[in-house]
Amino acid sequence: MKKLFGTDGVRGVANVYPMTAEMAMQIGRAAAYIFKNGKKRHRIVIGKDTRLSGYMLESALVAGICSMGVDVLLVGPLPTPGIANITSSMRADAGVVISASHNPFEDNGIKFFSRDGFKLPDEKELMMEELIFSKRIDSLRPTAREVGKAYRIDDAAGRFVVFLKSTFPKDLDLSGLKIVLDCANGAAYKVAPAVFEELGAEVITIGVKPNGTNINADCGSLHPEVMSQAVKEHGADLGIALDGDADRVIFVDEYGNVVDGDRIMAICATEMIRQQTLKQNTLVATVMSNMGLDIAMKRIGGQVIKTAVGDRYVVEEMLKGGYNLGGEQSGHMIFMDHSTTGDGILSALQVLAIMQRRGKRLSELALVMQPLPQVLVNVRLAQKSDIMQVPEIARLINDVEEKLKGEGRVLIRYSGTEPLLRIMLEGNDEGDIRCWANDIASAVAEALGGENRG
Repeated sequence: MKKLFGTDGVRGVANVYPMTAEMAMQIGRAAAYIFKNGKKRHRIVIGKDTRLSGYMLESALVAGICSMGVDVLLVGPLPTPGIANITSSMRADAGVVISASHNPFEDNGIKFFSRDGFKLPDEKELMMEELIFSKRIDSLRPTAREVGKAYRIDDAAGRFVVFLKSTFPKDLDLSGLKIVLDCANGAAYKVAPAVFEELGAEVITIGVKPNGTNINADCGSLHPEVMSQAVKEHGADLGIALDGDADRVIFVDEYGNVVDGDRIMAICATEMIRQQTLKQNTLVATVMSNMGLDIAMKRIGGQVIKTAVGDRYVVEEMLKGGYNLGGEQSGHMIFMDHSTTGDGILSALQVLAIMQRRGKRLSELALVMQPLPQVLVNVRLAQKSDIMQVPEIARLINDVEEKLKGEGRVLIRYSGTEPLLRIMLEGNDEGDIRCWANDIASAVAEALGGENRG
């Protein structure tokens, strides 16, 4: 079992264990040790989002990495996929992202990319933990010329903008489109507007004035209602909302209706099947994706393969099976022909290309999929327990599954990034499944001392 790393790196309240400067320095030392693979001068890229605590953790990571004789390339605020891209393009040995993604500003996190731009497998993270807790590298301390040095890469954002524009078809542009763009006061606040504007769109921006404490605050992909209102006020063609590190995206159509990751995957998969570019006519999604996505894919001659929740597991399945499109309902989408990880801006460009190529509005394209009603209820728990070992909870879940009669499902899982138990139900009647989801949540909260968050 991992002690530090969750489904997306180490995460928690900044300056509280494990997200302390002391632990960040130890993580930096362990990472530097693992990624050294010869006598050459090694380099690790470090980027971050706009959280106030990013300065503290960045300095600690730099100290840890340099203390092991490895150099650091600092890129400053940059989307998570941008750090993966820079790591790979600069032939660095690894990349580090300081971000808690969609979490509030008081949280922060540390996650890694290998030299090829992919997130680390579990075994590498376990190796880092072993080095930290065993203290067996504490005595390894290079001196004199062997100590590492930190450099700042001033043109990292510009490099990433050029890369993103290269993924958009050369025979198309965005002229004639009015876009509301919400950058969540996060890592994409400079990069994203530049990309869409340079491709010819009229861009109305939200969330582009970070101050260290307003990341994800009533803006971004967790609050699509903000861009929805702006789309209606400005008569825009669509809205695009990123999260704090810009590795996910949520849309609203011209009427202000939310178009989530499932529908975007259905739109893109449909176009790729039409263009004969979807490998094996297969889309990789997670168990959280709506059953309507399976139905839509089957109708167009494709299939969906499901993984555990987390874009890293989607990517692992894509690599294993040779697939080139995958993602999550939450808005992480991986276009493997272009990128190694979820990229909100790149994903938006693929959707915009389909709109321009087909001459259709987003509301028309979204009709390719009709989701089943889905309800998600969270219960905050102090510690994770096997709820199926609690007889009254197990009995209640079995009763609900019998009522669904195979025309829906119950999915219960712990969040990998927050102390939450997620209870998700799908079925034909939203009123019924909402009632049943709350019944299960209340039973869990009562039996295990949790808090039903609704």
